[in-house]
Amino acid sequence: QVQLEESGGGLVQAGGSLRLSCAASVRTFSAYTMGWFRQAPGKEREFVAAISRSAGNTYYADSVKGRFTISRENAKSTVYLQMNSLKPEDTAVYYCALSDAVYYTGYAAFGSWGQGTQVTVSS
Repeated sequence: QVQLEESGGGLVQAGGSLRLSCAASVRTFSAYTMGWFRQAPGKEREFVAAISRSAGNTYYADSVKGRFTISRENAKSTVYLQMNSLKPEDTAVYYCALSDAVYYTGYAAFGSWGQGTQVTVSS
């Protein structure tokens, strides 16, 4: 059974940075595409970033391009989300997710999810 555990969330001022981590307990981490999603209060969960299993392809929502960077360390079964120049509208619960697709193909391809970590950006 896949388990995903996020960490690194917290309270930060606008313009600050945070680095989220997601540790996966899965047999062959390198075989999976990984993604980050977020959900703000009263809003639907939305895509943030994804990285293919080989790390050769990365994908970003327009709202975070140029500010967020997704990366992975297959030897540690961990995916990261470096978030810079944070804005109050980035405030949300951030979820890590796992897909057995070769590349990012959309929300529906992610079958395993973490519990989420809260990110709050104050103005």
